Amino acid sequence: MAQPRISAYLPPDIDPTKAALAFGRRALPKLNEELQSAELLTQQRALMALCDLVHDPEKVYQAIALGFLASLKTLLVHQDQTVRQKTTEVLSIMALHSIGREGLIRSGVISALAGLLDDPVDICRKNTHQIFDMLAKLPEGRRF
Repeated sequence: MAQPRISAYLPPDIDPTKAALAFGRRALPKLNEELQSAELLTQQRALMALCDLVHDPEKVYQAIALGFLASLKTLLVHQDQTVRQKTTEVLSIMALHSIGREGLIRSGVISALAGLLDDPVDICRKNTHQIFDMLAKLPEGRRF
């Protein structure tokens, strides 16, 4: 008689690094809640999902309106290097859009980013330099 086997492995089509997203208008507020979570894995998953979403300028606009920049600003000084890396990646993708650059300048994230110029993680420094390069292309960004 055949016995069912239960595997200890995840199915190959499920990525454990991606957060489960809500649909429609609830997606970004849910991610903002997860960014403020105390659990490290939840924060990392939310940042991974946010990296995918902020390629769309409309999502960047919504994220800025929902206060994501304040959440991301606090994560720039996180002790975990993956959180810092993905946070700078999200901000560098947001800086590709004009609405994102304006939001970064208005929110005061620049002073927090300046602390990452000496970060021990190479990719954090690279992303920070890319953000500063994109911000310098705006007349308002040249003052900083």
